[in-house]
Amino acid sequence: FDSLPPAHYKETMNTILVWMQQSETKLSVPQVAIAEYEIMEQRLRELKALQSSLQEQQKGLAYLSTTVEDLSRKAPAEVSQSYRSEVEVVLGRWKKLSAQLVEHCQKLEERMTKLQRFQNDIRTLKKWMAEVDVFLKEEWPALGDSEALEKQLEQC
Repeated sequence: FDSLPPAHYKETMNTILVWMQQSETKLSVPQVAIAEYEIMEQRLRELKALQSSLQEQQKGLAYLSTTVEDLSRKAPAEVSQSYRSEVEVVLGRWKKLSAQLVEHCQKLEERMTKLQRFQNDIRTLKKWMAEVDVFLKEEWPALGDSEALEKQLEQC
């Protein structure tokens, strides 16, 4: 029995595997171009919540690693190697998931900044276009009024 992990090990392993599967599914949602800032904010909140959840699951992952280390001291080589391989696979998926999560957050934050800048530029351009529209609808000065014509030329 010394060569078998405690029941809590299997429970923790199953919990982490289920969590990773759900998280990988959430991250596999195709990244589409979104032009609505509110939707992007919501997606970022979801990703941040996933990062928090990742931190919470970290304790379970540490438990699995230490349990396998303890087990490898007590169990026969083939048994301990089997558990080590299992944990290494989980650690590999964990690292990949963590990296993807960070990357998705960074890309989304960059896109949100660009979208905000673009929306600000559009507002500025619309304001300028409204001012130009008012200017173009103004009454033209009389042909003999060279001073008014010169002033309008400067405005143009």
